[in-house]
Amino acid sequence: MKITPVVPPREFAVGEGRHVVLKDCARLELEPDEQVTFVTPSGAEYDIARKTWGFYATPSLNGRLARFGWRSALVRSPAAKYYIFLVEDGHDADLRRYLAEEGLAVVCWLDRDADLDRLERGLGVFRGQGA
Repeated sequence: MKITPVVPPREFAVGEGRHVVLKDCARLELEPDEQVTFVTPSGAEYDIARKTWGFYATPSLNGRLARFGWRSALVRSPAAKYYIFLVEDGHDADLRRYLAEEGLAVVCWLDRDADLDRLERGLGVFRGQGA
């Protein structure tokens, strides 16, 4: 693993009104089969694992991620851009406020088996071909 701090952090405005300023603080380079774990002050954990083909961007959406204190959602922006949000347990009000401020909509919760089954039925499944 290689960590390269960005000093000073690169700052840039994001969002519908460009009123949120993000700070890009570091670059992290992983070798295949290395993992990093992010931890919040409340103890919620979030893992990212590198593979030769790319990344496991989250733990299992309807398994370990939920046990680690997160809900996952597919979210659509007013510009028809799609995002995966991870919502820490107990922060639903913050999410609702952010969705309203930015004009975002939850398309589907990705940690509920019923929603995942609905997606699979509607989209089909790729098993190694057509990726």
